[in-house]
Amino acid sequence: MLDPIAEMLTRIRNAQGAGKNEVIVKASNLKLAIAKILEKEGFVESVMKETIDNVANLKIALKYYRISNVKKVPAIKHIRRISKEGQRIYIKNKEIRPVKKNYGIAVISTSKGVMTASEARKNGLGGEYLCEVW
Repeated sequence: MLDPIAEMLTRIRNAQGAGKNEVIVKASNLKLAIAKILEKEGFVESVMKETIDNVANLKIALKYYRISNVKKVPAIKHIRRISKEGQRIYIKNKEIRPVKKNYGIAVISTSKGVMTASEARKNGLGGEYLCEVW
């Protein structure tokens, strides 16, 4: 496991592709902050931190939109990691651009904590460009 954030994003992507209701990943403060942003922005239903056998886990309840009685569509169409272990991507606040014409969000790790790109731009902050979600 080289990149724990990429692993979390991949687990979310795979679980939604398989139609699962929830996904469990190992917890860290950064993963919790990213998951809370996804919850706040309406991409996942809920995020809970729970400890099982002295191992902290995040339980992320996935969100779907029901089209008919048998068909449901995931709330997250696409989720991808931008800054990777081998190549970190940093962005200044003036370089922050909307994701998918404001239909998506970008998550940025700033000196004031993890926040969406629009919050970082409002606060005049730049930082590490973690991921994009739409």
